[in-house]
Amino acid sequence: MRKLMNLIVFTFTLTIIGFVGAGYWIIDAFKTPGPLQQEQVFVVHRGENASTIGERLEMEGVIENSFVFKFGVKYLGDKSFLKAGEYKLPPKLSMQDVLAKLQSGDTVTYKFTIPECATSFEVMNILNSVDIMVDELSKPPLEGSIYPETYYFARGDSRHATVERMQREMNILLDGLWLKYQGERLFKSPQEALILASIVEKESGNPDERKKVAGLFVNRMKKGMRLQSDPTVIYGIMDGKPKDDGMGPLGRRLLKKDLEYDSPYNTYIYADLPPTPICNPGKASIEAVLNPEEHDYIYMVADGTGGHAFAKSLKEHNNNVRKWRKIRAEQE
Repeated sequence: MRKLMNLIVFTFTLTIIGFVGAGYWIIDAFKTPGPLQQEQVFVVHRGENASTIGERLEMEGVIENSFVFKFGVKYLGDKSFLKAGEYKLPPKLSMQDVLAKLQSGDTVTYKFTIPECATSFEVMNILNSVDIMVDELSKPPLEGSIYPETYYFARGDSRHATVERMQREMNILLDGLWLKYQGERLFKSPQEALILASIVEKESGNPDERKKVAGLFVNRMKKGMRLQSDPTVIYGIMDGKPKDDGMGPLGRRLLKKDLEYDSPYNTYIYADLPPTPICNPGKASIEAVLNPEEHDYIYMVADGTGGHAFAKSLKEHNNNVRKWRKIRAEQE
């Protein structure tokens, strides 16, 4: 019996020593620099578990042993989930550091830019062209609801969620500027200011003219005059889907007969503001319509330099138009 008890104690002791030794080996292996020789991008897919991720890490040469990694995830990590995304892994990263990296959410970021004056149709096309995002957009966002800016995103981000983020940015901007609006209450709502800002955005190719252009349209509104803005006519004709062939949004020059095109966006026909913005204006154009330059101009026409010639009377305006036609004829 004594021999049996000694054998049991001996076996139990060896087992404990084995477990302790294995534990020390696992911990040491978990903290030892890995085999990766150069920086590598590794993608954690949504819904992947630690077992699958560990096997792929071993297969791609990032770690030595997927079992040790899985053990570390379960017992040695900080219990955070492994976050989906694309990660840059430096050389010689230990399994402990790999785990920390994949739990951090410190993913590779990319960027895209929504330019000022882009229509929502163009915004949709920009987002759908980013092939590492998910959830394709089937229709454009509401016109004027997107804040034009450079946005950062990670592989696998949702296009719909990104649109919501851009719309929140616009709402925050517009609400903040509206609260500061101290001028004459020409606009009944922030949306009306946004509509005029979109027209100013399209009309003012020269940023230095924004407030002057805004002041001109404000003067016309105060006098009950039609805005007579060419970009509103174009938006109505194209249904907000401009061409992009180097010949302008219509793919050709705007013609006199186009000004008779019956659309609620045609400000040559209808005196009111268009029903929606005609693009997604930037901060500067919104600020311009809420704080326009004070002057007496009510007419403008291109001057051939990227800016406009402004006029206070129809006679002066007609003279500017003749000058512009001469410049255009010489350019052709």
